[in-house]
Amino acid sequence: MKKQSTLRILHLLSQRPDSTGSGIYIQAMLRESRDQGHKNFLVAGIQSYREADLTCIAEDHCRFLKFYQSDVSYHLPGMSDVMPYTSSRFCDLSPENLEEYTRSFSVIIQTAVREFSPDLIHSHHLWIMTSLTKQLFPSIPMMTTCHGSDLRQFQNCPHLQPFVLSGCRRIEAVIALLAAQKEEIGRLYQITEQKIHIIPPGYNDTLFKTAAKPSPDPVQLVYAGKLSRAKGVPWLLRALGSIDSPDWRLHLVGSAGGQEKEECLQLADRLGGRVMVHGAVTQDVFADLVGQSHILILPSFYEGLPLVLLEGLAAGCRIVATDLPGVKELMGNFSEDYIRLVKTPRLQNMDQPYAEDERAFEDNLSQAIRSQMQAVLRSPQIDLTAFQAQISSFTWRSIFKRVEEVYCHIVTREGG
Repeated sequence: MKKQSTLRILHLLSQRPDSTGSGIYIQAMLRESRDQGHKNFLVAGIQSYREADLTCIAEDHCRFLKFYQSDVSYHLPGMSDVMPYTSSRFCDLSPENLEEYTRSFSVIIQTAVREFSPDLIHSHHLWIMTSLTKQLFPSIPMMTTCHGSDLRQFQNCPHLQPFVLSGCRRIEAVIALLAAQKEEIGRLYQITEQKIHIIPPGYNDTLFKTAAKPSPDPVQLVYAGKLSRAKGVPWLLRALGSIDSPDWRLHLVGSAGGQEKEECLQLADRLGGRVMVHGAVTQDVFADLVGQSHILILPSFYEGLPLVLLEGLAAGCRIVATDLPGVKELMGNFSEDYIRLVKTPRLQNMDQPYAEDERAFEDNLSQAIRSQMQAVLRSPQIDLTAFQAQISSFTWRSIFKRVEEVYCHIVTREGG
């Protein structure tokens, strides 16, 4: 497909563009698109009391819908029910809330289209904002990246499905992060297979790269993500409580709100000085932490294609993670010497383990961490030479080339 010399791309995200995996993703799209000579414009949601922290796009090419006592009266709804900031849940929004949400986003998106005149729209999440935009602008080619959390919302909020489907079924192209997700999108949204392209997320190879690891005294562990039950954090902390030797230290990176965060912090506090709670950090700070860690742990009960595993592996960390489909698809071709996958417990409501399975899960998680700790003691460094080409295929530069091919395909098709 011949590349368009310059495209004018309107990027849409209904939540903060500087938090969570979708925020990292959209920043990478903005950065790589800019570097390839395309023109970008961003519309996103933020809180009225906290500005967005972006360096990948000029301020005059952004429009932000401000939530909580501003453009919208209530807290910003997150695509996950537990977010790393104060948020609303879509399942709790009243009809009046939803009308305010769609009306406010309609105004700001229409303003952006009028000012920017995009050649195409790249939205994120097969959800309300995406459907709304396609209904407002049916003639502008549109591509949407599914991040997995939208599929959960779709199933958890059946009363919103008719509105979501009315626009999402008309999108020209959808990006699925993995093969299993492609099948789920087709089944839930009745979008034809030809429209769904499997393109995984990437990692920033200027930040995450192999460096000399410190002496494993103590063994340095790192977790990054929401401090929530769906991410498996309480079970991780209880599993670590059973490990007295070798000496270890956990860097707990991330935040959340409400009782789940408090539960995680209380469990961390019981482990004393062996857990360092960092809260939410910038990507460069996180890269430094990962670079000085020996093992990255992701005990999550639900993920799309977890970007943090790529970042950890690229930085020379051994991995402990649950055997979710996205994890196995991502990690399956790397050496088992560096990867330990833990069987995910039986789940109810998509991300809640049955009580009778919790202890076994903690024991399995503890055993996998112990095994990786022993491997670290034998050899703090890992040799990724044999996998370098595969790892390089996941840089954002490589991933954007594949996204750009879809851009050009839908623009060329619609234009001619």
